[in-house]
Amino acid sequence: MTRKEAAMNNFLKGYNCSQSIILAFEDMLPVDKEILSKMASSFGGGMGRLREVCGSVSGMFMIAGLLYGYAGPETGQIKAQHYKRIQELANRFEEKHGTIICREMLGLSIHHDDPVPDGRSAEYYKKRPCREIIGDAAKILEEYIKENPL
Repeated sequence: MTRKEAAMNNFLKGYNCSQSIILAFEDMLPVDKEILSKMASSFGGGMGRLREVCGSVSGMFMIAGLLYGYAGPETGQIKAQHYKRIQELANRFEEKHGTIICREMLGLSIHHDDPVPDGRSAEYYKKRPCREIIGDAAKILEEYIKENPL
């Protein structure tokens, strides 16, 4: 199974968009599954259903931090290199979806949504592009990692 397929399947299991991405890469990360899932739990729905940065994008960024990031109060070049990496991932995602903002991809005019998530049903999955968006984010990140070995 590809990481794209794993991420999409995670979403169908009920994980939020950010968790779906994080857990598709868990075997590469130095943190156990439960902690990863909890860490990503706040970023679903564009950060707690605020409909801001897409949770799958936040997931990509968290994984990039765990794989390539810095751990101290660095300034200068090391921080700039990492931020360049994050901007590159965002640009690749924007090339595919035109934005990294959840509400824009979903065609919503609200900025802060009801905190209660929509129930997951066949109808929910039909009307939401989230599963495909998550798959795209996983593919983008997997390609980036192949191009930039650890």
